[in-house]
Amino acid sequence: MITFNKALRVISRALTPNKPYHVQWMITRKCNYRCRGCNVWREQDEEELSTEEIKRGLDILRKIGVLEVTISGGNPLLRPDIDEIIEYASRFFITTVYDNGSMAGKKVEALRNADFVAISIDSLNPEKHDYIKGVKGAWKEAMASIEKLHEEGINVVVSPTISQLNLHEIADFTRYFVNKGIPVWYCLYSYDVMQSSDELFSIGKEDEEFLIRDRKFMVELCDLLLEMKKKNSGILMTTKTLKAIRNIYSSNKRTWKCHALRSFFMINHRGEVSGCHLQKPVASIFDLPKLWNSEKFNELRKRYSKCEKCAYLCYIFYSLHGSVIGNLQIAKDRWRSAKFFLRHKP
Repeated sequence: MITFNKALRVISRALTPNKPYHVQWMITRKCNYRCRGCNVWREQDEEELSTEEIKRGLDILRKIGVLEVTISGGNPLLRPDIDEIIEYASRFFITTVYDNGSMAGKKVEALRNADFVAISIDSLNPEKHDYIKGVKGAWKEAMASIEKLHEEGINVVVSPTISQLNLHEIADFTRYFVNKGIPVWYCLYSYDVMQSSDELFSIGKEDEEFLIRDRKFMVELCDLLLEMKKKNSGILMTTKTLKAIRNIYSSNKRTWKCHALRSFFMINHRGEVSGCHLQKPVASIFDLPKLWNSEKFNELRKRYSKCEKCAYLCYIFYSLHGSVIGNLQIAKDRWRSAKFFLRHKP
């Protein structure tokens, strides 16, 4: 959880230039859902790092200056050692744990150590949500998990993936949860744009059903969320990020260069590292200390900065805020989010 001393350590690291801010570690490829827009459940993998290997990896992330770690998968809460992993990660990093809504209610004690718990829920309509997740009763399970975590004082966030299927209800969805004291962090429907067999973490091919076709309404939605954000700190997307998304859909212009392997990078369940999940692995996490400032990584950063293939929302966010000033803006935003939670404690 976020304490004053932890916040001071994070701000201190945020002031150090040329350090990565964010890491997403997909610690497992196991999943108990069958989401229609994702292939992870079709391509599960038993191979994954041990508890001690993950702890060693977290020690390395701390040494190279990482501030924030997101633990995801697959479903990370399916790992029997997840309690120990969360507790260890939360000692050193702003720690966010993702869940599809099926496990969080059963893992309350483990999740008390996390700074944020993000529950994936895509609609206020139970039938639509269950259809997207591919599991009957998924909506009921997710809502029960959200309510339980909120009642227990755990910083729970809802994280809808915006797609053509739910685009027109996102504003009402946002109002519903923010009014209940539960913030919203958005994702955008994404797929494997590289069409390569050696990506770090494949999530599936393009699905027309999810692809956002109503670009005009997407622009209007961004405008509406920007207005809503002025009055409510429960929208956890920065103004700069929302404006960047708006520009993509209004004029197809990108207002950022990708900061993969600079501001952020990804780690898969086998401990392999890449700038993003769409690119092939370039190192093991255990080799990062000797490679972080290497010519090899500098060349990769140049190549990544020219990539314009995806609109993965987390990558946009950390690219836009990829500097010491940007780090402080994110830290300020996280502190603002913490105060939102404090105001809405049950």
